[in-house]
Amino acid sequence: MLNANTYVTHQKGIGGTIRNQYEDFYVEEIPEVIPEGEGPNVYVWIEKLGRTTLDVALDIARDLHISRKRMGFAGMKDKKAITRQWICIANMDSEEQLKQVESLDIYKTDFLKIVRGRKKLRMGQLIGNKFKILIKDLEDIQESADIANDVLKELEVTGVPNYFGWQRFGKPRTITHLVGEALVENDLEKAVNTYIGNPQDDESEENQLARQAYDDGNLEEALDLMGKGMRYEKMMIKELIRDSKKGELTDKSYMNALHALPKPLQRMFVHAYQSYLFNEAVSNRVEMGINKYIEGDIIIDTEENIVRDKTLEEYQELIDNFEVNPTCPLFGTKVPFADGEVGLMEENILKKYNLEKADFEVPKMPRLGSHGLRRSMRFQVWDASASATDDGVLCEFSINKGSYATAVLREIMKKDVV
Repeated sequence: MLNANTYVTHQKGIGGTIRNQYEDFYVEEIPEVIPEGEGPNVYVWIEKLGRTTLDVALDIARDLHISRKRMGFAGMKDKKAITRQWICIANMDSEEQLKQVESLDIYKTDFLKIVRGRKKLRMGQLIGNKFKILIKDLEDIQESADIANDVLKELEVTGVPNYFGWQRFGKPRTITHLVGEALVENDLEKAVNTYIGNPQDDESEENQLARQAYDDGNLEEALDLMGKGMRYEKMMIKELIRDSKKGELTDKSYMNALHALPKPLQRMFVHAYQSYLFNEAVSNRVEMGINKYIEGDIIIDTEENIVRDKTLEEYQELIDNFEVNPTCPLFGTKVPFADGEVGLMEENILKKYNLEKADFEVPKMPRLGSHGLRRSMRFQVWDASASATDDGVLCEFSINKGSYATAVLREIMKKDVV
């Protein structure tokens, strides 16, 4: 996991591989909001395979001929997986509109339930996610299952380091945080160039040629070379081509290119850079003790409210029961630092990258800037088990929303997990 450097369990890793096929990685949303069966909005319980949530939402909006802003979902689910979650289509109150939804045929997506709901679905409105993940290519499946169970039992007691996984940064093309870094540097041209250009060896030859054409300044040629997988690059480059016909490209041109992207993707860039720095802070804080209160820690409860004025013993008891958690910063303009040795560690990360809190304002595109916040440095795992199968070890567990299953697998496998 990018910029994650510390383990909390000490068993040997079982190694192995995941996602040999998408069906080996199953994710099911644990919803916070259940549609009531009546109301102006239409909820669809989808099962998708090998697609991002955003792509499915965009396809639905396209086929219904409505704005993508009317599409809502609680969380972005894995692409390289089979996943289930609710998607909400706002303001579809007529029977004719409901039938239009029922008749949709979306690529690699099944509609398992279609239900009306009163309220719109917002990002973050979920409790967590259930996972069933098959680890293959193991030397001794039964021994590996025993080790995995030992690790899971320990993690149920200590919690799991709350690292952001590769999905946050992109894989194989890991550039999302680099675009965010350019935005924090207030360099819009660099941000756009990093996203559209910058060919990498692990991409298809077609994509590399398109990106190289862009880097060479041949915008029309780059657009012609772009394949189906470059949906968002096409959105951006069309804006640049339009502006280039008026004269030289300016900061406004690059701003327009970024604005062409769906808002969730625009916001992802700075968030990814914050996540990159957060992973380093978690690595450092975990070394101090993942389930240990350290004087100066900023502690939050399960509703993410800061908990103050407890004794050391009271804090420790709450941590042991997963009622509260120590935090690390998602760095931003207003995020508070901890006190003592924890706070010093956090300040040193900013110094290491020659950053200040004010840099996260992103003056040229302030809507993409961030005040920052404190995020739990660990998460809870429950209903966890591992069993030997003919093909490998099947790991089943549930975790909090916003956390990554690959952080659990990383502890079991003791290797980089994508």
